Amino acid sequence: MAAMLTRLRDKVATTEKASGSLYCPDAFISPLEVEEAVTRALAEDLGRAGDITSIATVPEDAQARAVVAAREAGTIAGLPLVEAVFRKLSPDIEIIAQARDGQTVTAKTRLMTVSGNARAVLAAERVALNFIGHLSGIATATAELVGKVSHTRTRVTETRKTTPGLRALQKYAVRCGGGFNHRFGLDDAILIKDNHIAVAGGIRPVLERAKAVAGHLVKVEIEVDTLDQLREVLNAGLADVVLIDNFDIVMMKKAVDMVAGKLVIEASGGITLENAAAIAATGVDYISSGALTHSAINLDIGLDIEM
Repeated sequence: MAAMLTRLRDKVATTEKASGSLYCPDAFISPLEVEEAVTRALAEDLGRAGDITSIATVPEDAQARAVVAAREAGTIAGLPLVEAVFRKLSPDIEIIAQARDGQTVTAKTRLMTVSGNARAVLAAERVALNFIGHLSGIATATAELVGKVSHTRTRVTETRKTTPGLRALQKYAVRCGGGFNHRFGLDDAILIKDNHIAVAGGIRPVLERAKAVAGHLVKVEIEVDTLDQLREVLNAGLADVVLIDNFDIVMMKKAVDMVAGKLVIEASGGITLENAAAIAATGVDYISSGALTHSAINLDIGLDIEM
């Protein structure tokens, strides 16, 4: 299985003329996710008849060379998807990479040169740019937030507030920006929130239920809104991580003192570039921000034909 995934990743992500892998070296994404996302996006855009504009106006055997370039400064994510989009429409297309995911670039930096069938290049353009613009926007927003706390030990992570169908790609982009990943879904970690506590009848009962069924590799995190709730969690002694939600700076400092290293502390709610450094200075282990994936601004990346 591992060998098969390696072969598929090599097929999707590398070419003879590309200088090494396009993937961010410290990020994780299955090549199956890339393949599925690209196939779905192209099917959505090409519809039933394909690119009728290019078919009508461009000779079948016409060739074109295009340059994908950043039009503003930022951190890049999504180059493997750009390549996969072009190769899906023209397997023999020539691709030369001039950057890789995770790289911070200035405006006008060339990221990739694509040469081959003109119809394929034109049909692939928008889907390719949609992927790289969106994912680079997430990587850039993450890098900015990471920069605000880089003088501390606090790590930046996202949440499950992702676009349906794009979660793995968006979480990959967070890694490209220097962040870390929260759980990928409801099935890979237990996160007990206020509604779970209400239904289960309190903090101790909900933690006891969770620990009774959790496997030895499954972490249990619980969200608290007050210091009194945090005290209950500590007294129960059953959690691995505590999420302090919408605490102010004073409360965060008290929470860190109360926990005294017994639990991993995640701070969430209202995280911004303006307050991230102050939050990290309290000593929390993680700050999580849904805005990294649900509100990141698209990075302006374009494709221009060079005949």
